[in-house]
Amino acid sequence: MSASDTIDTSELSNPAMKNDASGRKIITLLMRTVAVSIVALMLFFLINNYLNVRQQWTGLPSFFAHYGWFGLEALRTPLADNQITQGWLQLLGYLGAVALAILYVLGTHRRSLRADADLLTQFATYIIRASFWIVLIIGFVDIIISFLRVEELLAPLIGDDLTQALGRPQFRGMYVHLPLILLSFVIAFFNRSLGFTWLAFLVVLAEFQIVISRFVFSYEQPFMGDLVRFWYAALFLFASAYTLVHEGHVRVDVLYSRFSKRSKAWTNTVGTLLLGLPLGWIILMTGMWDKTSSINSPLFSFEVSQSGYGLYVKYLMVGFLAVYAVSMIVQFSSYLLDSVADLHQEPGGDQSAGKSQ
Repeated sequence: MSASDTIDTSELSNPAMKNDASGRKIITLLMRTVAVSIVALMLFFLINNYLNVRQQWTGLPSFFAHYGWFGLEALRTPLADNQITQGWLQLLGYLGAVALAILYVLGTHRRSLRADADLLTQFATYIIRASFWIVLIIGFVDIIISFLRVEELLAPLIGDDLTQALGRPQFRGMYVHLPLILLSFVIAFFNRSLGFTWLAFLVVLAEFQIVISRFVFSYEQPFMGDLVRFWYAALFLFASAYTLVHEGHVRVDVLYSRFSKRSKAWTNTVGTLLLGLPLGWIILMTGMWDKTSSINSPLFSFEVSQSGYGLYVKYLMVGFLAVYAVSMIVQFSSYLLDSVADLHQEPGGDQSAGKSQ
């Protein structure tokens, strides 16, 4: 065989390598689009929920029924022109959210999966961090107001009219809680430390002061127990996404611990798509489908407990479920990208993902 008859294997491998690289690039763009679109749709869903419940917009189900789309039964009373306009705006809003996600991915086509995963993790962390400051500040402020009110010390300080106004849930929610919520988001932007350890410590202190005041001073008020429940519920729900970031959740499994690195990545990818993300969406959809849903109803009516002098935070505790779902959706989207990055053996993760095969 002459030298000219020798097969150049490099020419055969190059097209295969190029095809493999091209396939990986397409999958990367596709998965980034999916993850970013999920988060974008979730954010517009929350905006849309406010428009439907608070601003009385028509909502997409009624809009679709008006035109008889997707097999929905036509409305008995057709929508007015302004309601049709609102419906189109809401529909275009959802489509626009996906379009923006696609434009972002195409505009940053060289960006890696892990880079977007880190960005989403930072977003989820910011949501949880802001929520921590919300429950911390509102807890202290509300218990001070409730204590002064029950001991009849509030009126001499601020007057009878404002004291009566603070006794109304909607007034306290709009003019006390809402500004504190906005302040908490500002604090969370500049303060990047998470305070779950301190929140757990505060829960213990709040319970301890109940024991001391009850058995030593024979003093107990409803707002004291409300504060413990308020902080404990926040600690339990807000820490879920943060624990997911650090692989801190306990895995009750028999097979997973024996899987190879690549098999674990596949398991996490499929589990995120079939279990993690659907769970978050189910909570949001069932809790915020309409104004009578389990989250919307107490949240927008500023529902409080039946005890006359407890904390006015029951509606916020219901909102914890929405915060839990939102933070978990964002973090599971990040988790999805990280798992696919493990399958592609992208730098920055476990590069032994496929070596044990």
